[in-house]
Amino acid sequence: MSLLSSIQTTLSAHCPFKKSKPAPVENIAIIGAGLSGLTLALALHQHSIPCTIYEARSAPLNIGGAIMLSPNALRILDHLGVYDRIRAEGYAFDKLYFRSPADQPLDEYAFGGEAEYGYRGMRIYRHVLIRELSAMVGEAGIPVHYHRKFVRVVSETDAHVTWEFEDGTTASAACLVGADGIHSRVRKYLYPELEPKFTNAMGVTAAVPTAQLQVSAAGGYDLPVTIMNKQHGAFVIAPQQRDGSEVLIGRQKRAPELDQEGWKRLMGDKEWCVDFLRQGAADFPEVVQRAVSEISPDTINLWPFYVVPKLDSWSSARGRVVILGDAAHAIPPSAGQGINQAFEDVYTYALIVAKCDRDFVEQALKIWQRGRQERVDKVLALNAQIDKRRMPRPAGQEDAEGDDKPFELGWLYKPDFDEMVNEWLRTSS
Repeated sequence: MSLLSSIQTTLSAHCPFKKSKPAPVENIAIIGAGLSGLTLALALHQHSIPCTIYEARSAPLNIGGAIMLSPNALRILDHLGVYDRIRAEGYAFDKLYFRSPADQPLDEYAFGGEAEYGYRGMRIYRHVLIRELSAMVGEAGIPVHYHRKFVRVVSETDAHVTWEFEDGTTASAACLVGADGIHSRVRKYLYPELEPKFTNAMGVTAAVPTAQLQVSAAGGYDLPVTIMNKQHGAFVIAPQQRDGSEVLIGRQKRAPELDQEGWKRLMGDKEWCVDFLRQGAADFPEVVQRAVSEISPDTINLWPFYVVPKLDSWSSARGRVVILGDAAHAIPPSAGQGINQAFEDVYTYALIVAKCDRDFVEQALKIWQRGRQERVDKVLALNAQIDKRRMPRPAGQEDAEGDDKPFELGWLYKPDFDEMVNEWLRTSS
């Protein structure tokens, strides 16, 4: 019997669809109290699976700018009871717009729509979402231990995993989930030699009052917008705050890799960041020149872009250690799906663990990863399609057939995740 046939037979026997209740996983430890870790805790709690969160920092995270949530992620947050708590604090929008260097409409991309996808897109500050997720985790009685820095896995058996913290103490659980980002320490257990690859690019952003732009939708200027410029790269303007009274402005540049201290020093050089945002502004439309005319250094953010190569496995051989979100896969920002796919990871992980017997987690995780990788691969293909449309074409070359057709995004924005997981299990049994 092949390995796959063995897995399918085992899952068929031990992942019944409620014909007989599987024995649940006793407890799951989550490394990281960021967006993925907190959301995973709520998803597990919804299935009555005990969990505990461990976070290296000493308090809930209050860092980073705004993020964009598409209908697939908002549907998950709605299922978990989060959406109603945040919808009034985010900026709602339906499309992303692209304009030419001459400031003429160039393209648009749907990011939501209540009529078509059930939810409008949302741009919301990361710290606001973390605040509400943390509050809900507390209300659910889920333990969160701060200032507990994960160092390494000490041992793993067929029933549990033990790990060590920086202070030398250890803890154990039935499963350990690394929701600790692109520089994941948990991933080191699965891939000791792997390091995230720097893309030789970095981004700098700031926040300015929307009034500073002197444009409006009523006047025919739609936001969020990306203004293309072959010489200097794209310039992004994206509203935030619930009333859109503030916009993020930002651009990217090629850069050599620095060590942690080097990035920290560059981030602290606010004058350099402001100068970079203003660099070449005269070659952009007037809206960009107005956007960079007054920049508060307090609103500056800088981040280097790293990626993780495609991994063969997101879990250990015994299935007691698993990584997800940025720790498991890297999704470039073209389609705005990075955090949205992380939410899909955690929600479907909780579903698959809830449906399968605790003694057969490792087999279930292979099915979960295969299903999730198919979704991630489709997003990566969508990214490539978007990038192709955004790139300038050689002079005289006609548009390829179908290049300007609207994207079909129902598969991305309207999934039934419960049915999706059931289908993964059905086709594997």
